[in-house]
Amino acid sequence: MVNPVIVLIRPQLGENIGKAARAMLNFGLTELRLVSPRDGWPNPQAGPAAAGADVVIANAQVFDTVAEAVADCHHVYATTVRKRGVTKPVVTPEAAAIAIHAAPERSAIMFGPERSGLETDDVAVARTILTVPINPKFGSLNLAQAVMVVAYEWSKGEDLAQPPLVPTEPPAPQHELDGLIGHLDEMLDHAGFYFPLAKVPTIKRAVRTIMTKPGWNEQEVRTLRGVLTAIEKPRPK
Repeated sequence: MVNPVIVLIRPQLGENIGKAARAMLNFGLTELRLVSPRDGWPNPQAGPAAAGADVVIANAQVFDTVAEAVADCHHVYATTVRKRGVTKPVVTPEAAAIAIHAAPERSAIMFGPERSGLETDDVAVARTILTVPINPKFGSLNLAQAVMVVAYEWSKGEDLAQPPLVPTEPPAPQHELDGLIGHLDEMLDHAGFYFPLAKVPTIKRAVRTIMTKPGWNEQEVRTLRGVLTAIEKPRPK
């Protein structure tokens, strides 16, 4: 399996190329090809929009025609929401991703310009149409979004690193939590919070319920005890 090539055909804005590059690298794709970008290439707007996906921008290749851009690819997908009169197999991003992973040859996924999408002649070059299932009442994906959806589906078959797990502190021992609640109870009692007398047990129970819900760890308990002490005995200014 060879990573698919992303081909942007006649892209209009440099920042959209940069955003597409960012979406690619998020999901492990690095090979970007551009066909006749409207504002030329390199484009100074692409780098900042790529937000660090510099390797994709730096290695992007430019071609004059669609045929040249996909000449070395054995499987060519045209992303479009319309068949435009061309009879070809139509697949979802998920189905395309499965097929790309199963194929040992190079695949290309083509995306059209922002304003109008792929032209009929562009789609004719492809062997398969790739269509993103979308709300029929609002079928408006921008270029980077479309690239992201397709790249994400492809990435499901890859062993990409997950965000590191941050270990959580264990809950505080019960005696420390009881100490915190007792401390708060004394302050509330001193402040006249427990009123009327007939409802004191119910109010105290409610306070304990609130304080036992979060599962405070030891550091959090110590911090809250410090907060209560500061309120109880403020430091002189």
